[in-house]
Amino acid sequence: MTKTNSALSYMQIIQQKLQTIVDSQMGKILEASEIVADTVAADGILYTFGTGHSHVICEDVSYRAGGLVPVDAINEDAVTGNHKVVQSEIMERVEGIAGVVIDYYNPKPQDAMLIVSNSGRNAAPIEMAMHANERGMKVIVITSMAHTQGTTSRHSSGKKLYEFADVVFDNGAPRGDCVMELEGMDMPTGAASGITGMFILQSIVVQAIQSLLDRGITPPVFMSGNLDGAQDYNKPLMDKYRGRVKIW
Repeated sequence: MTKTNSALSYMQIIQQKLQTIVDSQMGKILEASEIVADTVAADGILYTFGTGHSHVICEDVSYRAGGLVPVDAINEDAVTGNHKVVQSEIMERVEGIAGVVIDYYNPKPQDAMLIVSNSGRNAAPIEMAMHANERGMKVIVITSMAHTQGTTSRHSSGKKLYEFADVVFDNGAPRGDCVMELEGMDMPTGAASGITGMFILQSIVVQAIQSLLDRGITPPVFMSGNLDGAQDYNKPLMDKYRGRVKIW
C-alpha cells in the first residue's frame, strides 16, 4: 500500500505562501522595519501582543538570541492561553481587558506596538490597537485578510484589527487557518499562520537592525545565552531598559 505524503504537500504549500510574502509584501517589511528602527533610535520599546496561539509568534522576538533588546512581549495570562487555554478563548472576546493591560505597561508615543491576530475579530487585540492609537504609537498588524474579511467583528465597534494599523501584513493563511484537506476527514489540518507570522516578524527585526546600522547606530542585540561570555555582553544592554521591559 502506497502511503500518501501529506507532510510533503504541507511543506510545499507553506513554501509557496512564504514566497508569496516575499514577492508581495517586501515593501511593507521595509516600512515596518523603519518604524521599529525609529523606535529603538528614540530609546523606545517595541511591544508585541497576541492572544491564543498568536502570542507564541510575539514571544519569538522577545529576549531572543540575535534579537533586539528593547522588545517586550505582553503576555497577559488571561488571554494568551499559557495556562487555561479554554478560558483564554473566552476572555480574548471580553471588552475592556486590553485597556487594563496597556495601562499597566504604560507605553509612550515613541514606543511601537506590533499585534498578531489571525482572525483580527476579537476584542482584546482590536482594543489594544485602539489604545495604542490613542497614545500616539505606531501600530503594525499581522493578520489573515482572508479570515478577517470572511467573518464578522466580535467588537461592539464592528471594526476589525487591521483598521487600526499603520502597516498591515497578510499572513496568507486561509479562513480557519488550516491549509490541508485530507481524505477521510471532515476538518482541515495544517495550520499556516504560526510559520508565516514568525517569518514576517523575524524579517522585520533583521531589517530594522540593518536600518540602525545604516544610520550609524549600534543596534542593541542579544548574544545567545548559551555562548560563553553572554552574561557579560548582555547585562549592559539590559541595564539600559531594565524596569521598562517587564517580561524580564
